[in-house]
Amino acid sequence: MARPVESGGMVMEGPIGERIRIYRRRRGLSQRELAELAGRSESWLSQVERGIRSVDRLSVLVDIAKILKTDVETLSGRRMEFAPNGDPELDGMERVREALSAYPALLGSGPVVADLADLDQLTVEAHRRYQAADYGSAARILPSLITTIDSAVAQATGDELRRALVIQHQAYVATAKLVTKVGDGRLAWVAADRAVTAALRLDSPILKAAAAYQLASAFYRFDRGAEGERIAIETAESFTDDSPMGLSVRGALFLITSVMAGRRSDRVASAERLGRARQLAETLGHDGNHGWTGFGPTNVAIHEVSAAAELGDAQLAISIAEDVDTSGLPEGLRSRRAQVHIDTAWAYAQHRNDSAVVINLMEAERVAPQTLRYNIIVREMLRELLKRERKSATPGLRPLAQRSGVLH
Repeated sequence: MARPVESGGMVMEGPIGERIRIYRRRRGLSQRELAELAGRSESWLSQVERGIRSVDRLSVLVDIAKILKTDVETLSGRRMEFAPNGDPELDGMERVREALSAYPALLGSGPVVADLADLDQLTVEAHRRYQAADYGSAARILPSLITTIDSAVAQATGDELRRALVIQHQAYVATAKLVTKVGDGRLAWVAADRAVTAALRLDSPILKAAAAYQLASAFYRFDRGAEGERIAIETAESFTDDSPMGLSVRGALFLITSVMAGRRSDRVASAERLGRARQLAETLGHDGNHGWTGFGPTNVAIHEVSAAAELGDAQLAISIAEDVDTSGLPEGLRSRRAQVHIDTAWAYAQHRNDSAVVINLMEAERVAPQTLRYNIIVREMLRELLKRERKSATPGLRPLAQRSGVLH
């Protein structure tokens, strides 16, 4: 193993080369291609990946992380001291973790106090808070909801059991969404897996498909992107249901796989899946929120911006974003509305138009403040802007970075 090297206040050791190699292969890049994109020689990269030498400049590591569509901390294996781009902890997440490991049905819990109607309403509220990007409120609802609905499922029979299982499925879908957004992949996988289990007990194809979406998202967050993409695309292609919720779930699956394909630079697959989602949205005929998917023509357009930004087609992303009108989205979908501005900011960042980046991020913050704090790409953009800061050109940058948890 190469001797640890101090660089920018961070110790980087030999295993960093192994991480670069793994992420490079996941992106489908050769050593030559990655080296050229990073402005280094193929020989240099080969030595880094074999542990013969270290990455001696933090700026080079930042560039490699951007190319590989990951963050610096993932490649380095260490938290950064300045402008951290690791996941900030959300208040209430510790209680969510405890609830996911409680297993009240195995501990002889007492009678369920809450009525199923009350639990159903709490589940609805958790989804609403999540879609409004009010992650803290969602995190406060979920712990007691999880343990109570698990107890209810353990004790219910007949029709009451089926009703309890539907609520349990929806509660774990909401939990998986939240943990995927602000937590870690392992916990997201646990929540998604329990949603799958509830759907299997109900033998409901549509709930299985909805759970598969969360499982795919969790796998992607858990560095098992290929497996997550496979689950999502196979489910989308095999699942047939022409109801509004069925069309929405299938469309959501095609949308997430289009972005996944974009992240590994597969333009053909990304475009084909976007096209299939667009057809489903046209069949649906309106911007809906069936099954808490937020699916419809506008959401497809938002994902077109995301896919273009992922593929590095900055000008295309900006052009599409200019025509996106989010006013038709269902009430409460603040995170979706904010995403357009985040992706537009990313496209402008690729053009190094720093003032446009800040303007779009500030608009995203106005729509849904918490989205910035828990978005990896946003934190990396802000860190890059801080490196080349020109105070006269980007006067709102530092306050924005502080509010987003990037600058302390």
